[in-house]
Formats: sequence, C-alpha cells, structure tokens
Amino acid sequence: MDYKKTFADALKSIREEGRYREFADIKRRCGKFPKAEHFSEDGTRDIKVWCSNDYLGMGQNAGVREAMHEAIDSAGAGSGGTRNISGTTHYHVELERELADLHGKQAALLFTSGYVGNDASISTIVQLLPGCVIFSDEKNHASMIAGIRHGGGPKHIWRHNDLGHLEELLKQHDPETPKLIAFESVYSMDGHMAPIAEICDLADKYNAMTYLDEVHAVGLYGPRGGGVAERDGVMDRIDVIEGTLAKGFGIMGGYIAASADIVDAIRSFAPGFIFTTSLAPAIVAGALKSVRHLKVSQIERERHQERARTLKRRLREAGLPVMENPSHIVPVMVGDPVLCKALTDALMDRFSIYVQPINYPTVPRGTERIRLTPGPLHSDADIDHLVEALNVLWGEMDLRRAA
Repeated sequence: MDYKKTFADALKSIREEGRYREFADIKRRCGKFPKAEHFSEDGTRDIKVWCSNDYLGMGQNAGVREAMHEAIDSAGAGSGGTRNISGTTHYHVELERELADLHGKQAALLFTSGYVGNDASISTIVQLLPGCVIFSDEKNHASMIAGIRHGGGPKHIWRHNDLGHLEELLKQHDPETPKLIAFESVYSMDGHMAPIAEICDLADKYNAMTYLDEVHAVGLYGPRGGGVAERDGVMDRIDVIEGTLAKGFGIMGGYIAASADIVDAIRSFAPGFIFTTSLAPAIVAGALKSVRHLKVSQIERERHQERARTLKRRLREAGLPVMENPSHIVPVMVGDPVLCKALTDALMDRFSIYVQPINYPTVPRGTERIRLTPGPLHSDADIDHLVEALNVLWGEMDLRRAA
C-alpha cells in the first residue's frame, strides 16, 4: 500500500471536481461586524462577511462579552473535566435550566456542538428502544444521519417535507413498533420549513416519537426565540428538541431539551456526552446571557427578518436566481462547482465580499450555490454593494439568471 499516494490521489480528485475547500483566514472586528480582516500572503485588508451563521450578531453583543469576561475572572479558563468528573460548573446548570424553560421541557442537556448533540442523542435513543425504526427526512443534516447510522437500527428515508410519503412508510409498521421521526424546522441550504404540526399529527396517529432539529431557528423565531415550534405553538408536541448555541445565540455548543427521563437517559448512556470535556465556563456564561437576552428582546429578530426580506427582493429585482423560501436563508443558485468557486473568489478578490461556495457533499451535485446570511448589522449600503457585485460578476461569467 502506497499510503502517501492514496491521500494525494483523494485530494487530487476533489480538486479536479472543483470542490476542494479552502479556509478564509479572517478575524472579525469586535463591535464592527460584519466587517472583518482578511489575512493572505499579500497582507491584510478589510472585508464584509456575508456567510456567517452568527445570524443575529450576538457574538458581538456587549452584554454577552461582558458575561464571558466575568466568568473567566471568576472561574478561570477551562471547565476542568467531563461533566461527570468536575466539569459541571454552576454556569452549566443554569444554562440547562434556561434552555429547558425556553422550550417548555422538563430538562435540557449541553453538548460541545450541535453535531455531537445530534449524533449522541439519536444513536442513544435508538439503542435504548429495541427494534426502533427511524424515519428521516431526506434533507436532514449530516449530524442526524451520523446519529441514525451509529444507532444501528432500521431506517426509512422519506421525501423532503412529503407528508404522504411519510405516512406511507409509517403504515408499513405495527403500531407497537418503536418509531422515531427525525426532521428539521429550517433546512439550512434551501431555507425550507417543515410542516411541524402535520408531522406531529402523523406521529400521534402511528405512535411515533418526534425528534426536531431547530439549530437554524433557535433565537430567530418565536416570541422568546424558541424556534419555529414555538412560533407555531407546537413545542409541547415534540418529544426531543435539538438546538445550537453557535448560530442565533452567537457562541458555540449544542443541546437537547426533552422530558427529564429522556435527558437523563442520554446523559447516562451517550458516549459522546460522557467522555467529552465540558464547555468552558466563559462560553457557557456567554450563551446563558445570549439566551436570556433573546427571550425578551425582539429587536434583533425583527431586524434580521427585515434584512432577509430586503435582500431577497433586491436580488429578484436584479434578475439573480435566488431560491424562494419562507425563512431567513438566502441561497442563490449557480449549479456548477468550478463556477461557484470562481464566483466567490472574485467576490473576495475584487469586491472584498466574503461568501463561501456551497458544493457537494453539502448539497447535491448540480445544485452548487452561494448561501447568503443577511443579519441585523448589515446596512443598506452593504446590500447595495453585494447586489451590484453579484450583478457584475453574473454578467461577466455568463451565469444563468432567474427565469
């Protein structure tokens, strides 16, 4: 075995396909986001970030930063261990209580990331329910797919948001067979929203549990930022809600909220939770402040939704192929990995606009796109500059415009 050649060939293949991923070396400017510094061999320069998942700019919030500083001064840098061995600080306890309250559940459990939360929780649920059958929306996130695979149980993939197909699959199993319907509220690459109430109706009809990933919705939707399920008044119908602290709340980490027994079971059996050092106190303190702030403040959510509507309208007016959806996600279709990369390179090099190309395996081949994430801190001038740059490059590259 030529080990060196194997790895080199693997990298060569994705380069030739046009989907080799390059990281942009940036440093956000505190208090001036979406402005950031871009570091390259040619030096540094100011850019505007248009692809951040810090949707509401809470990573820049003064109260959040102050809470993190206070936690460092009070408790030090790290947590000191796993949750079971000295790593459960009072900050962790407070945040889990706050998240349980946010979603109207008995308990919540923190993870080091949303990916780990999905992987650990889904796999553990399946393993604790002998014979459990998973019903997974075909566009579920990679972390949910990983959890389903690690659970090792039988599964069905149902067509995206297709209630008829989901029911057809549910009908194939005995009512007493354990079942788990896994889906998302906001699908981050297309911006679609799930028909949560109707899925819950099917879960009730066919005696299934529900597992809802709200990572692209918590903080952003609902009167207190509880997500689309809160907005739609159906949180009480969901068995397990999974969320993140890294997007709407602007920090890092993941969590689930559910009944006390479900949370305790995952806490007690999930290796991805048990054997991981817990989040640093400063991170937890910042997330706690962010969650509490967004429970009462509507300004960020209202501005965010307005910016998304405005950008979509401006893109449509320019004849650019923005994908229609009811959420804050703004995907613009390119349809070719090489052209998608060339487009984003030109945006950075010529217009100081940072957008990351979205290629396979994040999206299916042939649906490569840019994914714009307008936030409350993007100005009208920022939108003008972005739309003008895209319009110029679309013409120069002869990309397909909206029909």
